[in-house]
Amino acid sequence: MSEPDHARGRAQRAGGHDADEYLRADHGEPRRPPAAVTFWAPVVLAFIVQVPASIWIAAHGLLPGGRGLATVAIALVGPVALLGARRFPGPVVAVVSFAASADLFVTPSPGPPYLALAFAIVSAIVRGARVWAFVAVAVAWAGTIALAVAIGTPWQPGRVAGVTLGILIVLGVGEWIRTRRARWTAQREGWQRRQQSEVQAERVRIARELHDVLAHSLSQINVQAGVGLHLMERQPDKAAEALRSIKDTSKTALEEVRSVLGVLRAENGRDPDAPLVPEPDLGRLPGLAASLGENGIEVRLDDRIGAAPQAVQLALYRIVQEALTNVRRHSTARTVEVLLEERDSAYRLVVRDDGVPRRDADASETGGRGLLGMRERAELLGGHLGAGPVAGAGSRGFEVRADIPVRIREDA
Repeated sequence: MSEPDHARGRAQRAGGHDADEYLRADHGEPRRPPAAVTFWAPVVLAFIVQVPASIWIAAHGLLPGGRGLATVAIALVGPVALLGARRFPGPVVAVVSFAASADLFVTPSPGPPYLALAFAIVSAIVRGARVWAFVAVAVAWAGTIALAVAIGTPWQPGRVAGVTLGILIVLGVGEWIRTRRARWTAQREGWQRRQQSEVQAERVRIARELHDVLAHSLSQINVQAGVGLHLMERQPDKAAEALRSIKDTSKTALEEVRSVLGVLRAENGRDPDAPLVPEPDLGRLPGLAASLGENGIEVRLDDRIGAAPQAVQLALYRIVQEALTNVRRHSTARTVEVLLEERDSAYRLVVRDDGVPRRDADASETGGRGLLGMRERAELLGGHLGAGPVAGAGSRGFEVRADIPVRIREDA
């Protein structure tokens, strides 16, 4: 797959779904009801289960004296307390736990379950008040059993075991929901980080591609424009050749830039208005070398590489292009040697010139984005790149050397 195809694929993955839709489709996001439902449903259900039954018990005189009114009051405490569960989950579970303990003493044995306690426990655990939930329930239940033993309340062992089991089940449900939400949150954050990494990598790739295209083309246009201005009056035919070269170079550069920008504008990974420009490969190196010959720089090209993956050819071409552009812009070299060969299970590239840096060359630009882009291209394919003055006593010139493994990484 070519590099623009990779870019279109990444653009589709990054822009085709937002984070929620992606995770909901591929990672099983737990479906959550509206916030109003999660707020009011526990309150209403607890009220329906507890309060009407308590009122019926009090109205029919099943409890002596004020116990009936106490039963209704305690039944109301749970639903009312749940109104604050969203903001104060810890205190709410403590209040409801002790209200449920009191309900066990005043309500007859076959009475309505204190449903508010289950909602309060789950709410506290899910909302980060786990310590409140475990401590409040443990203290309330232990105190209830101790008080029942102290005053001789005739509870059946089955009732104690049933309540204990119910509490443990509710605690388990709360932990399960909390764990599931935590896992979901971690998956979502991980996906967002990957998405940001893909977007950043795509931005760097496009910036690198635009730099390589524009730096080479604009540099050549600048040189040819200077030649045309210098020869316009004395040798108009040479000036016309320079203008033709400027036209051809600018046309090629515009097409390549539009092709790269088309990936950014496309909604589905492809802009129908962008020109379909074939990716550069090693077959275009003679033309690249000839373009420097027009500027009086001899390029000796020795290409010993046969068939190579398209990604490798593109990277090697761009590295040579940037190296030759730097020679033209920053060096006094008159000869450049370009060697490509396959050695030691690696594609090796050497670009060596015989010049010295110009005095007017921008040092920061010489070792700036161009060198960084060349190094990134080599490293993305699992290789490495070095650049510096030619070694050896009495030697002069600058050398760029890159090695890319023959078996490039699959994710390149």
